[in-house]
Amino acid sequence: NASNGQKNLEKLSSGYRINRSADDAAGLAISEQMRSKINGLDQATANASDAIGLIQTAEGALTETHSMLQRMVTLATQSANGTYNSTARAAIGEEVTALKAEIDRISSTTDYNGVKPIASTSNITVQIGPTSG
Repeated sequence: NASNGQKNLEKLSSGYRINRSADDAAGLAISEQMRSKINGLDQATANASDAIGLIQTAEGALTETHSMLQRMVTLATQSANGTYNSTARAAIGEEVTALKAEIDRISSTTDYNGVKPIASTSNITVQIGPTSG
């Protein structure tokens, strides 16, 4: 019974009911499956957090782009007013050209961990479940 006493002492000192497969093979298998699921859920949480960061980055870029597009609409309406001469219209055209260039720059340089959410033409897949697939 020294062996039982030693096993009990090991269980008490480790805090685990199962320390090796000989203690309870089925219980160990279940425990390892649960540990695997927990690790999968932890990674899913990290993946979801990364996805939120990506979306927030894209949202910031799109918000800025939206402001520029609104400004371009205002400029187009302003330019259509018959009270502006060719010099004023040329200045408006230059501002529109600069806004277009800035929109292109934002699109091509917006980046989150190497992913370009605005310029990319491919789908972005995020694994947020405990298992892949």
